Amino acid sequence: MVDNPQDTPVGEEAPGTGLAARLRPHAGPLAVGAVMALASVPAGLEPWQSIFGYGLFTAGLLLWPSGRAVARAGAESRAAQVSAKDFSVIEALDMPTVIFDQDTQVVRQNAAARTLIGAYPERASLSARIRSPVILDLVARVVARGLTESVEYTERVPSERWHEVRVALIANGSPSDNRLFVLTFRDLTEARRMDRMRTDFVANASHELRTPLASLMGFIETMQGPARNDEAAQTRFFGIMLEQAQRMARLIDDLLSLSRLEMRAHVAPDGEVDLGGTVAHVVDTLKPMADDLGVAIELDLPQDPITVTGDVDELIQVFSNLIENACKYGQTGKRVKIIVASTDEAGSHVTIQDFGPGIAKEHVPRLTERFYRVDVETSRAKKGTGLGLAIVKHILARHRARLVVRSTPGEGSAFTVKFSQSGPGKLSSSSELYE
Repeated sequence: MVDNPQDTPVGEEAPGTGLAARLRPHAGPLAVGAVMALASVPAGLEPWQSIFGYGLFTAGLLLWPSGRAVARAGAESRAAQVSAKDFSVIEALDMPTVIFDQDTQVVRQNAAARTLIGAYPERASLSARIRSPVILDLVARVVARGLTESVEYTERVPSERWHEVRVALIANGSPSDNRLFVLTFRDLTEARRMDRMRTDFVANASHELRTPLASLMGFIETMQGPARNDEAAQTRFFGIMLEQAQRMARLIDDLLSLSRLEMRAHVAPDGEVDLGGTVAHVVDTLKPMADDLGVAIELDLPQDPITVTGDVDELIQVFSNLIENACKYGQTGKRVKIIVASTDEAGSHVTIQDFGPGIAKEHVPRLTERFYRVDVETSRAKKGTGLGLAIVKHILARHRARLVVRSTPGEGSAFTVKFSQSGPGKLSSSSELYE
């Protein structure tokens, strides 16, 4: 509240503003100081020296609150340079933003900044929350020069994150000792991860294509030279060359499938698919392959048809990949169990379970990465491209479905496709594609 000067008669002090009122809060320190002053006289000080020292002590106590009030008023005046409207704009930004003064004391921060670096206490310094020398050096340079600068800052813990940190002077016409600055953090994490994924993808695809291509070139050179007239060697080489060419064709087909899926990732399918009939069709198609591997496929279908919203060709590709993988990599278990069901709790789901060697826990979260293999040699021996589960993930994302993987080493693995109950075209409540 603001006192009204008309309420105080002329020549009288307002209640609570006199010398006695100012001394009252310091009664304890003043009493201790008086005792020490009296005790100093027998100790050898002159009485005038004792009285002079006590006077300085009392003056210091009276002036100290005024100093704090001046500092508080200075901070408030700097904050007042940015209007309430400006503060409301800052608060509405989703980019973490901090406003600080010439002394690097924080004047204002928005909700995004509080989430990223924590809430600053009143009149705290930037270094109370930001400990990075790179950012603090940037702040010092901009405060000294007044020129806008930015740096890229990387955090490794608890997870890898990238930010572009930018510091700029707020042009509000204030004197040099009352200038305000703005510190912003622009999140580059997703862009950097996409760049890394793109680089890894190109490197992996090039590597996968280079191996069969090198084999083809080597055999062609051999048949043009030493094996020119060796029909037996040529027959054997032609078989190997055909196998390598087929491997390249499978890889290119999978790459094209991924490309098509990524272009249509935002478009949800609107067809109706009989889930049980689709899985049964895939099982009939893969039964000769399973028989060759010595694997028995057990299919458990519901009595009533289960209909889901989706694209029948893409779902056939999903179940073909999962069942073929179960037969190949779970071959030692001699059987694969497939259950198609629909419950009120889980909704419509298909579980493909094998009884093979299983998958170690550390590999499970990375199964759907492109070109990721638990065992590279085994995968290549079984003609895998390393893209099958990545294709499954993209198809299920388009269908708003999830892939849940449970595996116990030595006991086998279970891959469950869970379809969303939220209806066609709506996102599932969970954004994860695997557990």
